[in-house]
Amino acid sequence: MSDFVADFLKNVPMFAELEEEELLYASKYVGMIEVEMDFEPIVFREGDVSDHVCFVVEGSLDVIKKNQEGFNVKIATLNVGESIGEMALIDSLSRSATVKANKDSKLMILTKRDFDLMLSEKTQIGIKILKGISRTLSLKLRKTSDVMVYHHH
Repeated sequence: MSDFVADFLKNVPMFAELEEEELLYASKYVGMIEVEMDFEPIVFREGDVSDHVCFVVEGSLDVIKKNQEGFNVKIATLNVGESIGEMALIDSLSRSATVKANKDSKLMILTKRDFDLMLSEKTQIGIKILKGISRTLSLKLRKTSDVMVYHHH
């Protein structure tokens, strides 16, 4: 499975700086989960402990946030190749939104525990991934800023 995981990860921006053998190494720490609509479509809930990042392999996910009145509002849809929960690898704060599958989906996950282990064993790989996380979060912040400016006027 590591070859499949490595092939997938090379197209995920967070892993863009990794060489082929670094991707193979990192892939050993990545797990796979399936989210079935008929069983439990919730990947995680707003307020949950944050301990892993998810990458969409198949299907798609909705990101839902409660508004001031307590109603759920869909703020984003994530498709194949996109990630959610990157901050979990940096801090252990609670989830800021609920994420649920809108169809049967397959996800890869990287836990904070496994990322910390990888960082201690192969520091250079961990640093490259941290730089990728920084780029990913920066792009998401810029996109959010653009949306806020658009809705403000």
